[in-house]
Amino acid sequence: MQIELWSLGKESSKLLEAGIEEYTKRINRYHSFKLVYIDNTKVPKNLPKEQLMDKEADLIFAKLAEKDLLISLDERGKQFTSVNFAKKMEHIMNLSPSKIIFLIGGSFGIAQKVKEKSHLVMTLSDFTFPHQLVRLLFTEQLYRAFTILKNEKYHHE
Repeated sequence: MQIELWSLGKESSKLLEAGIEEYTKRINRYHSFKLVYIDNTKVPKNLPKEQLMDKEADLIFAKLAEKDLLISLDERGKQFTSVNFAKKMEHIMNLSPSKIIFLIGGSFGIAQKVKEKSHLVMTLSDFTFPHQLVRLLFTEQLYRAFTILKNEKYHHE
C-alpha cells in the first residue's frame, strides 16, 4: 500500500528539507511513502478566494483515483493525540485502500468539495503553519504512528 503526502505548491526551505527527507526515509522502513507536489502555479492568484480554491480542487481531483483514500489536513479538522492517530492509521490501513493520500491545501486551505470527498478531515494543531513546516510535522507524526504500532521506543507516554 502506498502512502502519499500531497502538497499544493513547492515552496522550499533548506532548513526543513533535511528533516522531511530523514522522516521520509524512516517511514519507508514501514510502508512505501512519498511526497507529491501539485503544481498550482498556473492558477491565477488574483482570483477571488473561492474560485482559486475551486481551481486547486480541480487539480487535486485530476490526480485522485477512485480507490484512493483521501485525508485532508485542515485547521478545523478532527484533532488526534499521537497514540490515537496511530490507532486511526491502523484502522485506515485495514480498509486496504490502494493508496492513502494526506492532503495539504493551498494558501487559503482546502475547498469544501474536497473535504466532502475526504474520508477524514484532520488537523495537526489549532495553530496555522506554513506548508513546509506542515510537511515536516506531518512526516514526523506519521513516523511516530508507525513506531507506536510496532511498540518501538521512539514515543514515550
